[in-house]
Amino acid sequence: MEDKTTEINVQPQWNAVNSIALAVAGLIIAEFLPASLLTPMASDLGVSEGVVGQAISVTAAVAMVASLFTALLTQRIDRRWVLMSFSVLLTVSNLLVAYSPNFTVLLIGRVLLGIGIGGCWGMLAATAMRLVPKNLVPKALSIIFGAVSVATVLAAPLGSFLGMHIGWRNVFLITAIIGVISFIWQLSSLPSMPNGSPTKLRSLFRIFTRPKIKTGMAATFFVFMSYAIFFSYLRPFLETITDVHGNSLTLVLLVFGIANFLGATFSRYPLQWDMNRSLILAALLMSVSVLGLMAFGNLVIVATILVALWGMFFGVIQVGWVDWLTRTVPDEAESAGGIQIAVIQLSITIGASVGGFTFDLAGTNGVFTFSICCAVVGTLAAMIAFRKRTIIIKSSEKLQGTLSSYTDSK
Repeated sequence: MEDKTTEINVQPQWNAVNSIALAVAGLIIAEFLPASLLTPMASDLGVSEGVVGQAISVTAAVAMVASLFTALLTQRIDRRWVLMSFSVLLTVSNLLVAYSPNFTVLLIGRVLLGIGIGGCWGMLAATAMRLVPKNLVPKALSIIFGAVSVATVLAAPLGSFLGMHIGWRNVFLITAIIGVISFIWQLSSLPSMPNGSPTKLRSLFRIFTRPKIKTGMAATFFVFMSYAIFFSYLRPFLETITDVHGNSLTLVLLVFGIANFLGATFSRYPLQWDMNRSLILAALLMSVSVLGLMAFGNLVIVATILVALWGMFFGVIQVGWVDWLTRTVPDEAESAGGIQIAVIQLSITIGASVGGFTFDLAGTNGVFTFSICCAVVGTLAAMIAFRKRTIIIKSSEKLQGTLSSYTDSK
């Protein structure tokens, strides 16, 4: 099938890319806000903190399903309107949460948010290909994931701070305003993007018959699982081994966030240099950073540097594997993007769960060892995927050369 996606817009639509970045940032902030507002939310709604915590799990589960089926269910709708609908969902979901009289209404709002998150994430790769030329896709993705990094860093501390001063409901109202702003920005900047190749249900399964997809998705799964395991239990490690608390702990996590933002923002340079080597090296260096923490984690400065390096390398991973998708299946980027986001959500869910079990059995060293193993497996899977690609390219070039020689001889 011929790829027409990247030919829709010859001129880069950077204003549109920035509007998508704001929408994604708003969705991420809304997703993680309950983590910093559990106590007041539980008290106000008359439920336990554990019950309110399920609002995050439900959102993630819905997002995983939505990422798979959004492209299929909206195939006849202009992608411009589909993308704007995610900002509408961001606004409506946060309004429902802000004015929820009970946990049931709040849960409905979180389900709507999950649909917006899964749908938007699943379409990111295809959207970037529609808004900028092929050679600028890594830059567009780095802008979007840079916004994601900022949102991830700000969500918890900003939510906690604002919650103490204006109340948790008003925090969600502010997030709803982000949805309104992103909708208006998208309305004025997004070009018409008709879906030229309707998605079929069998496309979701046919994706895995493509060369390199299985090993590439496996690499994505294990590297993101490594992230989930490591980051979920980074704080206990810093508190018990590095012995940082309070403001010092906040500072270390802030350094991590800044490094992750820089890694995502500037990832386009190593990816444009050599995407394959960049993804392999980033995953390998993530494991080396964790190994260094296990050896020198008691030294505050060294631990801070290693955490920052890990965050920077993961920033390259975040952008790189989405970029890999746009280059590998450009003609079915929406279907593949939905599958990739589902794979990532599943890996994070399993990683956090298995990591908790490992933590109870073997402590932080056991968790970090498991994280290293996952990163190494992800590195090996990436090497296999890229090796297959090299073999295919070389075989194709050799065949073309043979045919050319044969034709010349005739």
